[in-house]
Amino acid sequence: MRILKYENYMDLALQQAKIAYDSGEIPVGAIIVYENEVISFAHNEIESRKSASAHAELLALEKANNLLGSRVLEKCTLFSTLEPCGMCAGAIANYRISTLVFGAYDERFGCAFSRLNLLKLMRANTRVIGGVKEQECSELLLSFFQTLRK
Repeated sequence: MRILKYENYMDLALQQAKIAYDSGEIPVGAIIVYENEVISFAHNEIESRKSASAHAELLALEKANNLLGSRVLEKCTLFSTLEPCGMCAGAIANYRISTLVFGAYDERFGCAFSRLNLLKLMRANTRVIGGVKEQECSELLLSFFQTLRK
């Protein structure tokens, strides 16, 4: 994949994040691509499901797992609008995702690069590419939290 495709796929993840935003959820969206086709998409549903584990990445991983009928998703690329937290990074490693592409860096909870590189610690064979459409992903999150604080 070229960077242009990364940006196109991130646009789809941003669409999911905007759905979360409009639903009052922290605006994080994720998609999973297999053989250049989107096979799974999700957005945060933590508040609506009242579940701390209803992160966009985990929901997308579960959908891809069900679709492909395999717990090994090594030919898949996961796109997330926000750098995954520890829980999501652990799942990415365990599902053996080949490539993780994320938008905004998360200095507070990011566990793919910023705070901790859990994927590296787990010796996952996952290539990590951060900062794709970073400004757009960051601005959506910033807008959400500014609105929340009002």
